Amino acid sequence: MSEQLLAGRRVLVTRAAHQAGKLSEGLRALGAEAVEVPVLEIRPPASFEALDRALLEIQAFDWLILASSNAVRAFVGRAELLGVKRPQPEGLKVAAVGESTSAAARRAGLEVSLVPESYVAESLIEGLEGQIKGKRFLLARAAVARDVIPDALRAGGARVDVADAYSNWMPDAAPEQLRQALSVGIDAATFTSSSSVTHLADAARAAGVAWPFPGVPAISIGPITSKTLVENGWPPAAAADPYDIPGLVAAVVRALRTE
Repeated sequence: MSEQLLAGRRVLVTRAAHQAGKLSEGLRALGAEAVEVPVLEIRPPASFEALDRALLEIQAFDWLILASSNAVRAFVGRAELLGVKRPQPEGLKVAAVGESTSAAARRAGLEVSLVPESYVAESLIEGLEGQIKGKRFLLARAAVARDVIPDALRAGGARVDVADAYSNWMPDAAPEQLRQALSVGIDAATFTSSSSVTHLADAARAAGVAWPFPGVPAISIGPITSKTLVENGWPPAAAADPYDIPGLVAAVVRALRTE
């Protein structure tokens, strides 16, 4: 997709400021203006107690599930702080959700055994077929995340420890940045997580602007995000396939070229 397929289009990017680059670059490469309004700010969780406790007995786990690159950073950072020299002892398998998480895990020195396409129970359970019953899992993820994954693993006979690795907050500047972006106009809004949906909705309410944005298609990165968009009254016009940033850029092209 080297053509300027999105020339003249303004596309809202809602990712955290430190993670917006790849999506914005992909949109700009096709001629779009990437309008960055970060609605997510990554902060430490209320407590690292569960993650620290798990790290100190990491050899007791059979699987580590890392839900995002933010979870990778927190897991490795806490291991270093605690003096855990081998955060992946022999016998511990790692599942990293999505290619970007897998890449972050490998850069951190972890050996990844499984890369499910998305943070969807079916995708993970399918990849773990025959390796769930009687096994102990550590799931490192964002605070206040859904319990679909741990519930599915427990239903399969696993023991699951859930550890908050980070928390998502809405930046104070988001409502005013959103108001300014909408005053100029946008042609599409992209969403890379359920949190990006709920935080943008909060920013819209704080800014006093209509939700969903009239005439603006929502573009989702995957099934969980799409479900959250529907729950928040904004069914997506298109969704990424595969569930990654290049897939999201391609979905923006599909949505805007069929208008």
